Amino acid sequence: MIPPLVLPPSLTEAVQALPDKDRHRLTKALESLHTVNSRLWEAEDRVRAAGVDPAAVADAKRAIDQLNAERNQLAERADEVLTTLATAGSGEVPVHTETIAGSLDRLSVLTLRVFHTERAAERDDLMARRVPMLHHQRDELAAAIDVLTVEVTSGRRRLPGAARHKLYGRDQGAPISVRPARGIDRVVAFGGLSECGKSTSAQYLVDFHGAQRLKIGYLLQQGALRHGLSDPYQLSALRQAELLLEELNRFADGHRDVRLFTIESVHDDASITELKKLMGEVLQIVYLDAEFDVRAARSGTSPQAVAAKDEVKLSRGAHRVLEVADFVLDNTGSILDLRAWLTRIAQRPAIEPDQSPTAIPQSPELPAIVADATAALADALRAAGPAVQLAALTGSPVQSTWIPGWSDVDLLVVADHDAAPIVHRALADYRRRLGDAASVGLTLVTADELLAHRLVPRLAFALYNIQSGQPVLHRAAGLHLPAITLDDLARAAVRELPQVIITLRRLRAEATPGSVRQLYKHIVLAARLILREHGQWTSGPDEILAAASHLPGLDPLDLPTLHHVADAWRDGAPDNALTVVTAAADRLLAWYALQLAA
Repeated sequence: MIPPLVLPPSLTEAVQALPDKDRHRLTKALESLHTVNSRLWEAEDRVRAAGVDPAAVADAKRAIDQLNAERNQLAERADEVLTTLATAGSGEVPVHTETIAGSLDRLSVLTLRVFHTERAAERDDLMARRVPMLHHQRDELAAAIDVLTVEVTSGRRRLPGAARHKLYGRDQGAPISVRPARGIDRVVAFGGLSECGKSTSAQYLVDFHGAQRLKIGYLLQQGALRHGLSDPYQLSALRQAELLLEELNRFADGHRDVRLFTIESVHDDASITELKKLMGEVLQIVYLDAEFDVRAARSGTSPQAVAAKDEVKLSRGAHRVLEVADFVLDNTGSILDLRAWLTRIAQRPAIEPDQSPTAIPQSPELPAIVADATAALADALRAAGPAVQLAALTGSPVQSTWIPGWSDVDLLVVADHDAAPIVHRALADYRRRLGDAASVGLTLVTADELLAHRLVPRLAFALYNIQSGQPVLHRAAGLHLPAITLDDLARAAVRELPQVIITLRRLRAEATPGSVRQLYKHIVLAARLILREHGQWTSGPDEILAAASHLPGLDPLDLPTLHHVADAWRDGAPDNALTVVTAAADRLLAWYALQLAA
């Protein structure tokens, strides 16, 4: 247990006015600084102990160097926030001899000295006589920091630069060859000045693309600790890049389910350039650009505070990252535009053209009228030229599971936005040719929407099947489709399942003989999505329902086969199936509610 570091009143008041993000960052830095100073005190005591082994002294010296490096970095981190308290003044304003964090560092050490001296005073009269003097010194230092805070915030005093440029350890290691781990598909590194949107952009990739966020500082510190280096920032740019990649590989090896990573904050053009040489196209450097006024308005604090943060980043070369970036994104426009670019950057390379074969479905179960109408549709869409890039059927027509009177036709078309009238005319003719043989559902999207990954879950699943070799009706030369992974489908299942459950619950509440078909299909869809969440990739309604009956805690659904339900529907006797279908819906909905309640 160590005594707390108590901030002087004026500084406490000034800190409370900071934005939450900066206040929490400062609190964490100062708490860590105080803890490191306590560990330093203990390490130095171990070195001074009588009879200590020389090897233990060497170990303790390395620990002291490492702790001193951390101490300086934490003080710099605290100053990055504390300098934002300064009110802009002229160059004639006198400069203080040290930063606020430098004074707080001394206050931390003095607080620890009082604490240890008071403990020693219990058995040493000399120590007891020192205690009042040390309390007086601490009170005077706290008062001086109070005065300094008032002068800085009022513009009557300037603070010196926060960078300490301490040198602990040298880059003596032999060059090593590091390559990205096989488990890393893509790393997106974000650079830019203060409040440009780095954290928000990285969090978007976490929320919507399953990325793992990492900080460059964290990776470097971990690498330094592993190699016994005190200050990784004093190493060459190449050695820093090697440490970064070593730790990134180590993290990826321990988290095999993560394929996409983001790293922040890129404030040094030299080391990120070296990292790019090591990682190649696996690493995508993104510089987020925004005018100062825009960034200041977003910050929720004063323009002076943002400018102070910028000065720290500029001193490290943050502005030069723009020159080596793979992408420079203007983050002053539409959030949709920004997210579309982020998605394209984060995704695996699009599937090369001509990967999917083209064919008209001709399975024995498919009625001739459906096959003939589909062939005419393919001709009509192909005749539209480059405006229509892809046409494909999904579901039972291409999976040889067609059931007359039960199955639908689901049509996916990728076309330019301006081509919508052409597509709808072709669709109207398709419906006319089909007559009562089947109903048609259309999904019409643009190629840009696909590449920006603006995908509803069933569209993602259709694209996955296409990239797996399922035939399409028409595919234009040069069309690239986004690569869809099983992880993408698993995330899509998580997003889609709540809506499917809500629809299933509504259909069950309104169940009539006429709704048997929809109710049955939604039971199958919900079961398929639940299985995907459990890592089971089952296809076919009967197989899905059988697999779902083995989920932990779920009683068998006891549904007849698809053909039995479809026959009852087609023969005009849905009453025969309604009872068992609604009972299965009840069991599945009750089980789902119990899982969430748990």
